[in-house]
Amino acid sequence: MRLLPTIAIPFVIALVSTGALADEDRYVLEKSDDGFVRMDRTTGEMSACKLDGIALVCKLAADERTAYQDEIDRLQQDLKSLDERVAKLENSLTSRLESSLPSEEEFQKGLGYMERFLRSFRDTVQDLDKEPTNQGGSTAPDKT
Repeated sequence: MRLLPTIAIPFVIALVSTGALADEDRYVLEKSDDGFVRMDRTTGEMSACKLDGIALVCKLAADERTAYQDEIDRLQQDLKSLDERVAKLENSLTSRLESSLPSEEEFQKGLGYMERFLRSFRDTVQDLDKEPTNQGGSTAPDKT
């Protein structure tokens, strides 16, 4: 009975090499302690395979690829929700800023007030710089 698995191993390897189990070198089959390990080169999934009579039976091995893919999917969903939130915040901030900015008419009015203030301030400074004279006709002492 032990002779049957020994005969089946070359048969399985021949099937893999001829392409009956392999799809254009998609799968890699390696001998392990208790059977074979098959790796899908396209998806990276691993399968544990055992000989059952003359048939090779493969079961998907529990690996971390599914957990990684689940985490990637979760992170992509989080990123999408954060992008939506940022867009919403930017839109509300822009609308608030635009609504709080003065209109062109209000801006020109404020600019007019500033011009009048600065001219008045300049005139006051010029008046202070003029040298006042004493009643005796002489000039006042220098200010320090």
